[in-house]
Amino acid sequence: MKKLYIIPLLVFSLMVPGVVSALSIAQLPSGDEVAQRINARDEGVSVSRTLVMEMTDRRGKTRLRKTRGLRKYFGDDKRTVIFYLTPKNVKDTAFLTYDYVQASRDDDQWLYLPAMRKVRRISASDRGDYFLGTDFTYEDIKKESKVSIEDYVRRTMGEAVIDGHRCIIVESIPVNRETAKELGYGKVTQWIDAEIWMARKAEFEDLRGKRLKTIYTREIRQVQGIWTAHVLEAIHHKTGHSTTFTFSDVDYQTEIRDDLFTERALRRGL
Repeated sequence: MKKLYIIPLLVFSLMVPGVVSALSIAQLPSGDEVAQRINARDEGVSVSRTLVMEMTDRRGKTRLRKTRGLRKYFGDDKRTVIFYLTPKNVKDTAFLTYDYVQASRDDDQWLYLPAMRKVRRISASDRGDYFLGTDFTYEDIKKESKVSIEDYVRRTMGEAVIDGHRCIIVESIPVNRETAKELGYGKVTQWIDAEIWMARKAEFEDLRGKRLKTIYTREIRQVQGIWTAHVLEAIHHKTGHSTTFTFSDVDYQTEIRDDLFTERALRRGL
């Protein structure tokens, strides 16, 4: 991991390590402003992509899953579906989520398990569960590079440089104990690239304030004019397990049929 420097705003260009002053923090966007800029970032109306999931346990044993993921906005609401392609024992598994813009409305999520030939609904209270053997939760998968405005209270902590990119550090605390239990996190600290408004790093603590996991966002580059992460790496500090998501064949321009984002499509597959 590259060395991380916390630096005052006024001497940022000098790259001198030091303590961020209260004046410097006051000159930065607030935590809520950063969150709003993250969520305002252009994602395109829709996207299709191939996703390879690589899961490695503490002994170094690796499992690979190849999927095809689709995402589309229906007005302000977002729908995402993931179809498993290989290996054979998980082929035709599918996951569908509806992410509603209304804060008062619970999002909908469904999981199709071909061995059971049944679509299982994922309740809001399960959103902190880990997604099919990975180190990403259902909520992580649903939000992608966006953040939940209503679930956290945020504050700006300062600045840092990660891999040569100026980032704003934002600390997020769940609004209450019930929400924290649902999410599975007691605190999230993110390093947000101040130019493209994407998190390059995020550290998560459990409900007892213990270090839980770290997610790195890597190989961020433009695809059809949209900033796109091509690698996500999650490291679980308690289990020694890690998950790497590698995206390819990313396409924001080809139209995606609406009927692929339905429970029926989960059973039918691609």
